[in-house]
Amino acid sequence: MYPFGGVSARIQRERLHAEGMGTNEQALKFLNQDYEALKQECLESGCLFEDSCFPPEPPSLGFKELAPHSSKTQGVEWMRPTEFSDNPEFILGGATRTDICQGALGDCWLLAAIASLTLNEKLLHRVVPHGQSFQDNYAGIFHFQFWQFGEWVDVVIDDRLPVKDGELMFVHSAEGNEFWSALIEKAYAKLSGSYEALSGGSTTEGFEDFTGGVAEFYELRKAPKDLYRIIGKALERGSLLGCSIDITSAFDMEAVTFKKLVKGHAYSVTGLKQVDFRGRMERLIRIRNPWGQVEWTGAWSWTLYTIPAPDNNLTQPTPDPNQMEIFQFYQTDSICLPFPEFLRQFSRLEICNLTADALSDDSQSFWNTIKFDGGWRKGSTAGGCRNHPNTFWINPQYKITLLEEDDDLEDEEEACSFLVALMQKDRRRYRRQGQDMHTIGFAIYEFKGCQSVHLKKDFFLKHSSCARSETFINLREVSARLRLPPGEYLVVPSTFEPGKEADFVLRVFTEKQSETQELDDDVVANFEDEEDISESDIEDSFRAMFAQLSGEDMEISVRELRTILNRVVTKRKYCSFNALQVQGKDGSARLGIVEFQILWNKIRKWLGIFRQFDLDKSGCMSSYEMRLALESAGFKLNNRLNQVLVARYAENEVIDFDNFVCCLVKLEAMFSMYFFVFDYTTWSRNNI
Repeated sequence: MYPFGGVSARIQRERLHAEGMGTNEQALKFLNQDYEALKQECLESGCLFEDSCFPPEPPSLGFKELAPHSSKTQGVEWMRPTEFSDNPEFILGGATRTDICQGALGDCWLLAAIASLTLNEKLLHRVVPHGQSFQDNYAGIFHFQFWQFGEWVDVVIDDRLPVKDGELMFVHSAEGNEFWSALIEKAYAKLSGSYEALSGGSTTEGFEDFTGGVAEFYELRKAPKDLYRIIGKALERGSLLGCSIDITSAFDMEAVTFKKLVKGHAYSVTGLKQVDFRGRMERLIRIRNPWGQVEWTGAWSWTLYTIPAPDNNLTQPTPDPNQMEIFQFYQTDSICLPFPEFLRQFSRLEICNLTADALSDDSQSFWNTIKFDGGWRKGSTAGGCRNHPNTFWINPQYKITLLEEDDDLEDEEEACSFLVALMQKDRRRYRRQGQDMHTIGFAIYEFKGCQSVHLKKDFFLKHSSCARSETFINLREVSARLRLPPGEYLVVPSTFEPGKEADFVLRVFTEKQSETQELDDDVVANFEDEEDISESDIEDSFRAMFAQLSGEDMEISVRELRTILNRVVTKRKYCSFNALQVQGKDGSARLGIVEFQILWNKIRKWLGIFRQFDLDKSGCMSSYEMRLALESAGFKLNNRLNQVLVARYAENEVIDFDNFVCCLVKLEAMFSMYFFVFDYTTWSRNNI
């Protein structure tokens, strides 16, 4: 759980995942804090837990409106529930929507997600572990589990909560002495860096972090023709669904429509049914308002259609035989309305599709999920969108093979349904530094007859995308539901502008089985047979130059070599060789005449390659061209090695000839050293 981890950190995470860590059952310990060990330590010492990783200090509140010394943080105290409540309870009478009342923080998106979570006990207890209490073995310590970018993490907190004027500042329970909702908000704030980092967001962001699912959005004014089918399948899979009515200004918030729907509130979609009512087929959708009473007065409201229950003593004509089925479809605190009316009344639908591990054990319908962890790095893999053809190809690339078409096709055309979701990591934590979400998206290409290697610029110049994210947008996640014929496809995730750095998770959810892989090059060095040169083969002119330069010992040191090359390079308007290091066959840092001749020939070859990729003849090559230049010199490297080399040898996204040669000399030495078994994991920036 550390952004921008290096190669060693990445390898350690992969090893933990191979051992089963990162699942909900074996969550990773956030900031290496072990809940059980810390609690036991507190119980033995008789002291209540104090969390030094998220201390009761102003920076934990925020950095702007909630910054230290701001008016909103004046007079704030951090108090334990045992200090201002006579009988504090963790959960009182079960977790319900009334436990979640908003405070002075703009995180209603998070609260709506928590409220929806209370409707599913299994999902709730994946986030809120059992056995926590203010009575039994109370030690002032609690913990919660959240899904974060592909892995579950266990977040430990103490129970000191921000209080102002005798009341909790943020989330609180209507009961007054129930604190699970306030504590889960604190744990999520710790995960995000501060309370203020939670301001502003989408309900589905909370859905995803509480379930590990993948979200999708639909503007109901532009709903796809098969939306009814999409909702039905989502409900079959146990997905979480929410809908809302957009607001146009702050005055709209909480406004009630003519038919008694509340604007800006998150409603839950809980059912879908097609019924035969009075001789015609009617598609109904069932919706629940988790925040309070339902007063819907439109079509199919209780005031317009009274459907008797079996024990109903009302005297009225015998109901239609199908009315009993409709009655059973209704639920307390729910409304039913015709599907076309739903599309007219509501603005947005959000679906959080759950992974198989979050569903009930008897569920037979679920998505197949594939996940990739990747990153964009300035100068090497942050190529920007398709508007930048010279660098777009350098972005990470992923191949999807769709093998089987859907079972319930609505038309005769064979097609495979799948979801692509691109999520950028840890951006909330950077708000304190003035950074926020990047603008991200993805494009998809047909992958016919191509080798499974990282595709170069020519492919994208000659091919158009067959699908893409609807827009590039500065949200944490961009997703799209797509239907394409069986076949092979290439997904290219990117930021909108080149050079934007971030880690990301790319997830692909398919209805049927599929095959996926990251497209990358094998690590290969194609050394040309070194010239079999003896001293007798060396021309007299070169021998004379060498004698003049080497001195009496007839060997050239690194310092002398730099002097020679700088003289030559200066004439060609290239940079100086400040960092070049070489090694002779005897292991010393000195070259004899044969070794110098071989190196001289290589440098002449490398100079020709450098000129080829120095497109503007400035004496510097774009770091985005380095991958192709190294390949031209005989080195085919994968994404991670290219990232390391660019970070080591480029400056401001450009590489001069000096650093290019140094890189090649180092690569040759490393490949020679690791000739029999070569693995990028043995490399580090210090090696290169």
